[in-house]
Amino acid sequence: MDSFLPFLISFILIVTVAAAEAAVSHGETSKGELYWNSVLPNTPMPSAIKLLSLTDDDDLKTEMTSVDVSKAGVNVDTRKGHTGVNVDVGKGNTSVNVDPKNHHKKPQRVVVTVPKYGPFLYNYAATDTQLKDDPNVALFFLEKDLHPGTRMKTNFNFTYNNKGTTFFVSSQKANSIPFSSSKIAQILTKLSIEPDSMDAYLVKKTLRECEEIVKEEKQCVTSLQSMVEFSTEKLGTKQVRVVSTEVKDKEKSGKQEYRIDGVEKMKGKRMVVCHAQPYVYAVFYCHVNEKVSGYKVRMEGKDDGGVVEAVGLCHKDTRGWNKEHLAFKVLKVKPGTVPVCHFLPQDHVVWAVKEG
Repeated sequence: MDSFLPFLISFILIVTVAAAEAAVSHGETSKGELYWNSVLPNTPMPSAIKLLSLTDDDDLKTEMTSVDVSKAGVNVDTRKGHTGVNVDVGKGNTSVNVDPKNHHKKPQRVVVTVPKYGPFLYNYAATDTQLKDDPNVALFFLEKDLHPGTRMKTNFNFTYNNKGTTFFVSSQKANSIPFSSSKIAQILTKLSIEPDSMDAYLVKKTLRECEEIVKEEKQCVTSLQSMVEFSTEKLGTKQVRVVSTEVKDKEKSGKQEYRIDGVEKMKGKRMVVCHAQPYVYAVFYCHVNEKVSGYKVRMEGKDDGGVVEAVGLCHKDTRGWNKEHLAFKVLKVKPGTVPVCHFLPQDHVVWAVKEG
């Protein structure tokens, strides 16, 4: 079951994202897009944000996605009757059933295997388990390899999503919910989360990470409005370019060898990067990156021809990183010696000053 989990979680979240995409493609302009266009009329909304609906405050619990993982299998409920997924894991047999009429109304439970710290928190050391099992190991590469014709073999699925949520709450709702480890009991009660559940663990993990890093310009944003305000303030302008990794075919973005077909370098060396965090609703860890180069990289899969337009970041100064960080373990380099680069999954966002 453990070896099956990475594939399983990716499959589940692809189904969830597909449902969100279908709703966007067949519906009117979303509330999130209306807000975005009002404050950033000259900036296209990236797919990572477009796929996150802006829920009505009264719909908070019914919008949640439930993912239950046990030795017996996995059950997923995306709420509002959109999609239900049931996975049964027997002795050597696995079956997946998708029920479009799943109308269960119970509190969210998200149970996933996650490393103690994410790969984009550079103060922490990698564990042996993370090196062996974490698909993020395939995100890292060297800048010298970033050119057309380079082939990269990866076990990473670019649609991998570690947060299990598909919606923002309004800024008013976000401001009404505490976001502090000192108020964890109040948070769990307000969100109807069992104290000993995996949901509670993920909430505590995200709060801890948001509070521990103090040596950089950062903020864990809990609404679309707070993300826009933080990012534009730190860049000093609303003339911005906002990008995220785009997967052209969700079924063709997984473990295989990719060939780089094109590389576009983004303007500026000061960027705001927002990393999706595991939480009940959309929360992003946004921080300012100095001495960094951003790239849009077009890659094609060798096995199935799947096209990914990935966002890559290259950090020029890594002297302040933990010397045991995952990137150094994977690339076999030392802090401060060479630029360290990594791709971003589909649900992370990069903000930069717009060219021209």
